[in-house]
Amino acid sequence: MAHDRKGFSRRQFLKTAGAVGVGSLLASPAAARKPEPPGFGQRAAADGKVPTRPFGKSGRQVSILGLGGMFDIAANQMMLRQAVQWGITYWDTASSYHAGSETGIGRFFDRQPEAREAIFLVTKSRSRDPEGIGQELERSLAKMNTSYIDLYFIHGIRNINELNDATRRWAEQAKAAGKIRLFGFSTHNSMEACMLDAARLDWIDGIMMTYNFRNMQSTRMQEAVAACTEAGIGLTAMKTQAGPSWYDWSGARPETEALSEQFRQKGWTDGQAKLKAVWDNPRIASLCSQMDTMRLLKENADAARDSAALSTDEARLLHRYATATASQYCTGCGRICEAALTAAIPVSDVMRCHMYSQSYGRPEWAREQFNALPATVRRQMARADYGEAERRCPNGMPIGRLMRQALDDFA
Repeated sequence: MAHDRKGFSRRQFLKTAGAVGVGSLLASPAAARKPEPPGFGQRAAADGKVPTRPFGKSGRQVSILGLGGMFDIAANQMMLRQAVQWGITYWDTASSYHAGSETGIGRFFDRQPEAREAIFLVTKSRSRDPEGIGQELERSLAKMNTSYIDLYFIHGIRNINELNDATRRWAEQAKAAGKIRLFGFSTHNSMEACMLDAARLDWIDGIMMTYNFRNMQSTRMQEAVAACTEAGIGLTAMKTQAGPSWYDWSGARPETEALSEQFRQKGWTDGQAKLKAVWDNPRIASLCSQMDTMRLLKENADAARDSAALSTDEARLLHRYATATASQYCTGCGRICEAALTAAIPVSDVMRCHMYSQSYGRPEWAREQFNALPATVRRQMARADYGEAERRCPNGMPIGRLMRQALDDFA
């Protein structure tokens, strides 16, 4: 793939696409001429390992592929050993994940203590008050058999106001005590607003957000990524496969078949191609993927070590596929549809439950998360009028049907 299009070398394509995202090449010719920010490149790893990239202004290099820990790591110790051998050293977990996740990492460090310094370890707290955050941190340190966390996240914020001066002071004290090295947050909802607001602060080191071939093309997401990059915030992409909340292939079959055939000819799976769409933007330091089988671990590691990038035609195919299936995917902009409802119903959170059940094969997790919603919210879901919310939805999702289906599937 020496040239992706006439008169445009692969090196030039990578430089331009990396600076502004593949999607912007399709959407904005002017943006495509924007120069790449200095200092952004991918460091090829020795011995065929997964390459690394700088994580914001932290001075740390992280593997471009991260191991998502939302599974029973305790029962999969061989996978951790293999991940280290392949250079997958960004490990992500949370205190609220599977009971064997943090304890499994702790078991690994107990048996392989020399590996700890090589791992960029990330975990998260669902608490919002300093006391609760501190208690969760202490439990995570004990479970994972380590004295420090490389990056500590407040998990799943919807608004930057969930973090305040008390949070900042806690983070500073935890850093001074050597218990965490970097601090930030993860976000699934209103990601762009959270990112843009964080870029105005001076104490957020890292952000993990939903970022994939669907939402990377929006102007607002591109602006948010650029603002965080300018602020020196390290970015980790999650939900990179952009799994839908429901399926209807009737209107997307031609795009689906063309996409799969194009990638088969190149020796890629659809999943590998979707990862490459994210890696094409060097502003994304790493992407987090839940790799709970050795097959998937190898498939993703092979994609990370393969230097070939998406061609312009392949990016267009992904864009066509995203457009054809837009009504099946929630982009997390809950502020739009939820503002149209008379009751406080977390539409985007319920859509995530559908996504985990339909696309990730995790109906138990979806049921657990759904039933954690207050009973009053679930009662309001059954009675609510979703007409205006559906009219406002940028993707035209059948919100009412999916909210009622959630009551049937998960309650």
